[in-house]
Formats: sequence, structure tokens, C-alpha cells
Amino acid sequence: MTPSPAHRSTGAEATPDDRPGVRPLHTARAHSFNAVAAQYAAHRPAYPPALFDTIETLTGRPLTGARVADIGAGTGIATALLRARGADVVAVEPGAGMAAQFRRTHPDIPLVIGTGDDLPLADARLDLVTYAQAWHWTDPARSVPEALRVLRPGGALALWWNTEALDVPWIAEAAERVARHFAVDVTAEQKNAGARDPDPTGRLGFTRRTVRWSRRVPVDTHLANVASHSIFLVHDEEHTTAFLDRERQHLIAAFPDGHVDEVYEVVLLLAEAPS
Repeated sequence: MTPSPAHRSTGAEATPDDRPGVRPLHTARAHSFNAVAAQYAAHRPAYPPALFDTIETLTGRPLTGARVADIGAGTGIATALLRARGADVVAVEPGAGMAAQFRRTHPDIPLVIGTGDDLPLADARLDLVTYAQAWHWTDPARSVPEALRVLRPGGALALWWNTEALDVPWIAEAAERVARHFAVDVTAEQKNAGARDPDPTGRLGFTRRTVRWSRRVPVDTHLANVASHSIFLVHDEEHTTAFLDRERQHLIAAFPDGHVDEVYEVVLLLAEAPS
């Protein structure tokens, strides 16, 4: 799959929110992952096979042989899984740190530097465009037309997020502790994943599915995963370390064997491009 030089770009994803003080914070959070790319790659959760089964069901075609672009690919967690399902996949990532980690981990998968708001890809070539944990960093007024430009007629745009299962008591309690410490409504952020209008242009109709899954990991892995989220990365190290030290004590009390049962719900939004 060959990128189009005419649409190559660099830089962070644009944010659609221009309220005073909101845009700089949003941009800072978007850039923050570059400094912890190795930690992100090592400790962030992946995605369950059922997610990709659901994508195949909704699109009516297998991923094997499909031409796919994974946008905001980060360190390649979703990209590698798409490749493992047989897709002919290219990654698009704006961040230098994340891209460098991607290339170290997945040297055999094509990667180009660019953003979803200005895709470095040719017109009408793709069967599927995917965003894993990344659509909220785009400006949909720009990224929707760009996705439609690079998709073939009848192709599909798939957006998904791993969200914590807040109906699990220990997870809800942990989210409340984060909210108190960092003065941010983490619960609202989780509940709103995928809820923002994904297409203000009105050109696409999205189907929503939820896939529940879990993983069992050591406490240290769980805390490293937590610490790789942007709300932690934009605060000073002392403030973050204080929280993580206290959180470790909560977790050891809840999981005395030293392993945490993380439970997730993947929120999937999928829309077909006009034929």
C-alpha cells in the first residue's frame, strides 16, 4: 500500500475545541504519549479477538486481504492485531516518540507520519480505516472527509476505545480516586467514550457495539498501564508518584495475590462509506 506524498503531513492531531485553556491542554495530552512510548507499548491492554470478529460481521467481509489504514497507530497495538488477522495494513502516526517505538517493535509493517485530519494516503484505495483509542484526538469536521476520501465506495470507518468497566466495584472506586486526586471527571470521560458525535458532517451513520473482555496482570503492570494515560503524563512527577504509591496500597489490599483483574468494554463505532 503506497502513501500519497501529496497528502503527507506531520504534527499532532488537531482538536475541535477552541475554548480558552482547553485546546492547549488537549494538545498537551495528545503529545504526552511520545515520552512514554516504551511504557505504553509494554503495558497498555490490547483488544480481544471478538472485536475483530464484530468488525468482520458488520462489514460483511473478512479482514484477510483487506486494505486497511490504522490511524493514530501509536506503538502499533491495534495495527499488529489487524496484521495478524491477515489485513494488508499501513499505520499512520503523528508522534515521533510513538513512531520510533512502532518501528522498533514492528519493523515489517509500513508506517507513515501524518494525522487523521490530513491523511498521507491515496484516494479511494482502502477497504477499512481504523482508529483505536485515537478518534478523540482528531477534528471530525476534517477527519471524516479525509476518511471518506481514502476509502473505496462501500468501505468502512471503524472507531473503538477500550473503556474500563465501571460496573465493577473496585474499578469504579479507583476511578473516583483518580478524579479526586487530579480534579478531573474520569468517570464522565469513560462513559463518554464514543458518545461525542463522531460525524458532525452528517455523512455517515454509525452502528455501535460493545465487547466486554478482561485480562489478569501483576499490580506493577496495572500501575504502569494507569501511569501511561495522558491525565497522568501532563501532571508533575511528584503529584503522579504520590497517587501511584497510595494506589498500590489500595490494590494490594484488594488483590493480596498481587494480580489485578482488569475488566474492559470495547466501544466500537462503525460506518460504511457511500457506495
